[in-house]
Amino acid sequence: MTANPPRLVTVIGPTAVGKTALSLELAQQLDGEIVSADSRQIYRGMDIGTAKATPAERARAPHHLLDVVPPDGELTLAHFRQLADEAIRSIWARDRAPLLVGGTGQWVWALLEGWTVPEVPPNRALRQALAARAASEGHHALHLELAAVDPVAAAQIDARNVRRVIRALEVHHVTGKPISALQRKDPPDYGVFIIGLTMPREMLYERIDRRVDGMIAAGLVDEVRELLRQGYDEQLPSMSGLGYRQIAQYLCGECSLDEATALIKRDTRRFVRQQYNWFRPRDVRINWYDVTTWDSSALQQRVARFMATGHDAP
Repeated sequence: MTANPPRLVTVIGPTAVGKTALSLELAQQLDGEIVSADSRQIYRGMDIGTAKATPAERARAPHHLLDVVPPDGELTLAHFRQLADEAIRSIWARDRAPLLVGGTGQWVWALLEGWTVPEVPPNRALRQALAARAASEGHHALHLELAAVDPVAAAQIDARNVRRVIRALEVHHVTGKPISALQRKDPPDYGVFIIGLTMPREMLYERIDRRVDGMIAAGLVDEVRELLRQGYDEQLPSMSGLGYRQIAQYLCGECSLDEATALIKRDTRRFVRQQYNWFRPRDVRINWYDVTTWDSSALQQRVARFMATGHDAP
């Protein structure tokens, strides 16, 4: 049964750390439902490479915001905020407990901090032109352009995150205003308990390697082959994600399967380092747990206490 006033439990952390397993345990403990905050799991037909909850896992607890759009579709940050908020409030209305779970830091904080996101529709032609410039001139060229028109945003966005730089330039191009001036924060009116999962980096890297090997064994190559057969171009944002880009390169004859697998592992490790830029160990809002040493029963008791009283002291 959910609490009054309403409360939200959030599970965050890097890829492969164990968020899915914990969220399923908590959902069963709390009579809860899971709201995904993963920008890759929104795509239909992209299950293996995104480590999407399996049918058996979904049978254990209802899941929301999976399979929202086709591989050539798009879910903007503003639309995610709307859908996630609607899902959370509908779960409360059914007297159940929502759990926000995912590793896409921008999406998590946009919801929890109440970002007001500019509702500027995608301009594909402009995006393609900017992406071509980044490819030919280097990502720093776009970042310098952003710094000229919106130094606040440029200071907050890593130059290597080309998609975010392009989005900021797109908003400025369409509205004539810097994206930083259009973004405000209006925190939601409910209590939030944030659980951050972590583990020693080398152990996490080993876990990532095993996960990638498991994806290959589970049929990732066939999944990507079928997407390409259906006409989904490898240049689509969805197909540029971890696993899909590298396997597409293999299917196009640009590398061997072993090379593609090694690239997935390498790029996933790099992605983990980016995720920790969003989920910082010193962020006092996050209750961090090392999954190699934690007492999961104590955590579950702490979550139950938060849901009952609104207090989350250990």
